[in-house]
Amino acid sequence: MEAVFFDMDGLLLDTERVWLEVETEVMDRLGASWTPEHQVHLVGGSMERTVDYMLGVSGADVPPWTVREWMVTGMVARLARGVRPLPGAFELLDALRDEGVPVALVTSSLREIADAALKSAGRDRFDAVVTADDVERTKPDPEPYLTAARLLGAEPVRSVVLEDSPNGVAAATAAGCAVVAVPNLLPVEAAPGRLVVPSLTEVSPSRLRALLPF
Repeated sequence: MEAVFFDMDGLLLDTERVWLEVETEVMDRLGASWTPEHQVHLVGGSMERTVDYMLGVSGADVPPWTVREWMVTGMVARLARGVRPLPGAFELLDALRDEGVPVALVTSSLREIADAALKSAGRDRFDAVVTADDVERTKPDPEPYLTAARLLGAEPVRSVVLEDSPNGVAAATAAGCAVVAVPNLLPVEAAPGRLVVPSLTEVSPSRLRALLPF
């Protein structure tokens, strides 16, 4: 096992509730309502997709860059207060580091948002961080995971990805990595080379190694 890649939102950190709060506030400014059913359309997607969707739902005549700024400002302010890790996430991360396995954070969030979140998670826990600002195409494109593999000098086929969303799983699979899915807001089906579990408390470094093809 040459590397393990962690998704951030909904996998490493309990941020999906924060996104819902901020999205609801922004939609209120746009003069429209927002529900968890709206949120599931955006799980694992980019900020551009989020802004386009919110403007489409609201029909508001507001520049996309303004909505983007509202979202970023709201997320950074809330994340600065701290955010909880999801069960088993930090324990697995620390176990991998204790064994000398390189680890990276790979997120579709913008760097400013990831930096705010990592003040709680600890940037020094990761050997590399890949955000939406570091790639041309975000998940479900494989570019984020291929970029992380290159930064760590790892072969994707000898790497494992931890994800919570179908978009993230698709990106990891297309990159050639083994996948552990911990579904959060959306279901993820089991498949060859993919382990689906209810929590990272059920995952250990040895169980990750068992997913590799050889």
